[in-house]
Amino acid sequence: MCYMLKFKNNYNYTVITSILILLFSVSLGNSKSAPDSFADLAEKLSPSVVNISTTTVVEQKSREMPSFPPGSPFEDFFKQFDKPGNKKRRAQSLGSGFIIDKMGYIITNNHVIDNAEKIMVILYDDTSFEATVVGKDPKTDVALLKIDPKKTKLKAVKFGDSNKLRVGDWVMAIGNPFGFGGTVTAGIVSARGRNLSGSYDDYIQTDASINRGNSGGPLFDMKGNVVGINTAIFSQSGGSVGIGFAVSSNLAKQVTDQLKQYGRTKRGWLGVLIQEITDEIADSLGMKTAKGALVSSATEGGPAEKAGVKTGDVIIKFNDTEIKNMKELPKVVAGTPVGKSVPLVILRNGNEITLNVTLGELELAEKENLIGKTPKKNVNAKEYDKLGFTAEELTDQNKNKFNLKNIEAGVVITSIRDNSSAQQAGLTPGMVIIRVGQIEVNSMNVIDEAIKNALKQKRKALLLLVKVENGTRFVALELK
Repeated sequence: MCYMLKFKNNYNYTVITSILILLFSVSLGNSKSAPDSFADLAEKLSPSVVNISTTTVVEQKSREMPSFPPGSPFEDFFKQFDKPGNKKRRAQSLGSGFIIDKMGYIITNNHVIDNAEKIMVILYDDTSFEATVVGKDPKTDVALLKIDPKKTKLKAVKFGDSNKLRVGDWVMAIGNPFGFGGTVTAGIVSARGRNLSGSYDDYIQTDASINRGNSGGPLFDMKGNVVGINTAIFSQSGGSVGIGFAVSSNLAKQVTDQLKQYGRTKRGWLGVLIQEITDEIADSLGMKTAKGALVSSATEGGPAEKAGVKTGDVIIKFNDTEIKNMKELPKVVAGTPVGKSVPLVILRNGNEITLNVTLGELELAEKENLIGKTPKKNVNAKEYDKLGFTAEELTDQNKNKFNLKNIEAGVVITSIRDNSSAQQAGLTPGMVIIRVGQIEVNSMNVIDEAIKNALKQKRKALLLLVKVENGTRFVALELK
C-alpha cells in the first residue's frame, strides 16, 4: 500500500511537472527567441553597407620658435622651420554608410562628411567611388550622398518602422569601426525615444557594440530592415561600453526624403516658445495632471499667433496627436508638411479650444530671424508689494537701472524679500512680470484677483510669466 501511495504521489508529481513544463513552453512560444546565428543576415546585408573616407583641409597654427642671440649656431638651424602664418594640412577620417537606392543614394551621418573636401565611398568588394553631397541636416546629424555606380550593381536596403521596435528586441549593426571595415555586432534595443541634445532627437539606445568609425552605419532588425543610423556612443574611454545611440529610421527617412527632393530640410513651424509643465505649474493652472506644452510666447506674425494662440495657452493636442510633454511638440510639428492646415487643441482658463493653424517653414523663419520675435503691447501698472517682492510700473528710470531694453509691457520687480516665496522661486530684481496665470497684467487689480481666486480654489501656487534675459519664463510662486 505504501508503494502504491508512493507511486500515486510520483504520478501526480509527474503530471504536474509536465503541465508546468508545457505552460512554460507556451509562454516562451509567445515571445521572440534569440536567433541561433546572425550569419545569414550578415551575409545578406553586408554588401549594402559602405565605408566612407573623407579628406578635410584643416589649418595648423605655426609653432613659436625659440629666439637666440645673433650669431648663435642654433639661429640658422631653427630659421628653416620658422615660417610665418598658419599652415594648412589635409586630414583623413573614416566612417560608415549604407545604400538606400540602386541609383547610388547613400546615407551617412552629417558629422562624417561635414567640411570634407573629398568624399570616397568604398563598397563591400573594395570598389571605390567619389561621392557628392545631395543634402545634409545638422539638427538630426543625417546626410545624403550620391555616387555614379556606372555598370556596378548596387544592393540597397529598406527602412523599417522604428516605432514597432520594443525594448529587448534583437538588433544588428554593421560598420567600419576603427577602419577595420565590414564589422558585424549584435545586441538588443536598450531604450527608445532618447533625447541627447536637440529638439528633434529621437534616438534608439542599444548595447550592440558601436565604436569610432561606426558612425553613419545601419542598425538592422531581424527582418533585415534599417531601424536606425548609428550615430553616437556614451563612453569615458572612447571605446564601446554598451551604450550606443542610433537615429530612429522613421526620423531618418523623413529627413532623407526631404534632402532627396529639395536638397535641404523643410520642417513645419508653429511659431511658439514653449516650456515644460511642472506639477506646480499644472496646479496653478487648475490642471489635474502635468501634460502638454506651455506657450511662453507666440512669435509675432507667426502661424500660431495668426491662429489665435496666446501666451499662457497649454497645447495638449496637435493634428490629433496628444502632446504628453513639451519635447513631443517640436518633433510632431517638424514632421508635418509646410503649408498644411491642422487642428490645434489648447487649454485656456480651464477650457479646451480647437484652433486651425497653417504651418510655416522653420528654415525660412530661422533665415528671417523670426524665431522668438514677440509682439509689443502697452500695459499700465502700479506699485505692488505682495508675495515677497516689490514691483513698480515701468519708467525710464528703472528701465535704465535694470538695463531693460525693448520692453514696453509689464511690471518690474525692484526688490526681493529674504526667505520669501519669490526668492525661493528664483525671482530677482529686474525681472518684468507680464502675466499672472493666463491673464495679461494690465493693472495691479489683475494680480489681486488672481491671488483671491487661487486661495478660493485652494491652489498651492500662483503662476507668473516673467521677462528674463533670454526671453520669457513661467515661474510657479508658492502661496504661503
